[in-house]
Amino acid sequence: MRAEIKNNLDNPGQLERMYRDNRTTFKREFNIIYPEIQETATAQIWKARLNFENEEISWGTNKELTFVLVAAFIAGLIAKIPDFAGIKPDYFYPRNIAFVVFPLLTAYFAWKHKIQMKSMLIVSAAFLVSVIYINLLPDDTKSDTLILACIHLPLFLWAALGFTFVGDKLNNNKRRLDFLRYNADLVVMTTIIGIAGALLTVITFGLFQLIDIKIEEFYSRYVGIWALASAPIVATYLVRTNPQLVNKVSPVIAKVFTPLVLVTLIVYLVALVFTGKDPYNDREFLLIFNLLLIGVMAIILFSVAETQRNADSKIGTILLFGLSIVTVIVNGIALSAILFRISEWGITPNRLAVLGGNVLMLTNLLMVTYRLFKTIKDNSEIEKVENSIASFLPIYCIWTIFVTFIVPVLFNFK
Repeated sequence: MRAEIKNNLDNPGQLERMYRDNRTTFKREFNIIYPEIQETATAQIWKARLNFENEEISWGTNKELTFVLVAAFIAGLIAKIPDFAGIKPDYFYPRNIAFVVFPLLTAYFAWKHKIQMKSMLIVSAAFLVSVIYINLLPDDTKSDTLILACIHLPLFLWAALGFTFVGDKLNNNKRRLDFLRYNADLVVMTTIIGIAGALLTVITFGLFQLIDIKIEEFYSRYVGIWALASAPIVATYLVRTNPQLVNKVSPVIAKVFTPLVLVTLIVYLVALVFTGKDPYNDREFLLIFNLLLIGVMAIILFSVAETQRNADSKIGTILLFGLSIVTVIVNGIALSAILFRISEWGITPNRLAVLGGNVLMLTNLLMVTYRLFKTIKDNSEIEKVENSIASFLPIYCIWTIFVTFIVPVLFNFK
């Protein structure tokens, strides 16, 4: 994109198209090459435009605001299906919780990015097949394959959301990284909304208690569930219309948490040796170990994505390299433990899912670690770090499809 920007400085229409096609990447690449083109009037205008700090909150267009409000209302209706249809919540929510939000977020990006009808039909078919499939699975709470399908289906729907987000640029790694950045910003904004909502709930309960009105049940069944269902949609709307709200928060969180997680993991591994805890024979400990691994892997992916926004951050790259090495060690322990359990007690749906997930994460981690090492010596390698992440996302998607739709059949839905 840097070469395209330089070549089109005398073509304002093309520059505008490039900017609207991928605003985040355009801004980052433009700021990197600005010292080379700062003598031109066009570059100076774009510099002022891209880096103008807008302190006001934008509420977007009336159409966009209406779309979001309707989507939030529909999300609440979906979440209330158990009440309307007399379905047991214990049956409905584990299978369908992802359908409360992901279809509506997907519709939002399909509308905003004006994706092709063919792509929209593919995504719609994926959602339709998913909702039918997950609700037709045998109602056996002891079924490992049912639990695995319920856990991995949201990841598949998340991949469908990513497919819509990148639009017709499926092979564009920068668009895939933008999707990861959006997720990081979404988590931050949703958390802020959640904290504000919790404070409002406490205040509301307190005020009505003062006048001896018990509002808790009504509030939880209607106001609370609608608020929870619509929070990610509203957060997405705020993030997309007001990027200045969180685009400085996410990098700060990444910078703060990377060294903290690195120190915590090192201390944890040392303590693991002295406590004598055994992931090879302790199933619950191995489960927690893998959850820890997934959490740290997510932090690395999002931190790398944020580091690319600040490509001059060498200290951040070194810390990420250290965190990647420690995480490779943790992953190696978890992988050896699951291989030991398979050799001793045979293959099960859970062990197969954990084995495949660990192999994928270890492979991806090794790629990221190698690229981070190269980046420490040569900062021009920075783009290859993000490529090693973005190029692996479809592989995660394929594995998610396998665990969700194929594993239950292979193990006869047991």
